[in-house]
Amino acid sequence: MENNEIRKKVEIALEDIRPYLIADGGNISLISIVDNTVTVRLEGTCAGCKVNQLTLKNGVEATIKKYVPEIERVIEEE
Repeated sequence: MENNEIRKKVEIALEDIRPYLIADGGNISLISIVDNTVTVRLEGTCAGCKVNQLTLKNGVEATIKKYVPEIERVIEEE
């Protein structure tokens, strides 16, 4: 079950990284948080970008973990 406090912190983390994604013509949406796993949707040019998994791990996941250390991983919506 998703905790509202955790969701708020994840949203703040996404707001922190969003300007960088928007600058590259992309964006990101939070889909869910289940069992300390965050699922996101990469949008715009980020969705088709060849380095999106690198962005997901080094940018998005690292930023989320900085704000919410209990998050174990970030995955892209399938």
